[in-house]
Amino acid sequence: MAVKIRLKRIGMKKHPFYRVVVADEHSPRDGRFIEEIGYYDPMKQPAIIKVDADRAKLWLGRGAQPSDTARILLRKAGALPPYAAIQPAAASAEA
Repeated sequence: MAVKIRLKRIGMKKHPFYRVVVADEHSPRDGRFIEEIGYYDPMKQPAIIKVDADRAKLWLGRGAQPSDTARILLRKAGALPPYAAIQPAAASAEA
């Protein structure tokens, strides 16, 4: 079972609000999920990002792959190190 960290939209039409969830990659976007680890409200100025960093790190350690948008939000929330600090194992072996 492949696990993803991604966004689940729960907002009304034209007023998005998202939950950051851990879900099986085969589950629908707004469907079943394993755990909710935070939320994102892009309508506020500035946007509100609230993520449980400890739970996010736990799931990342278990092999969960964040979606592109979730990765950006996790970085902004401090659950992931900056981009420069993340190097794939193959890239560092070639250098």
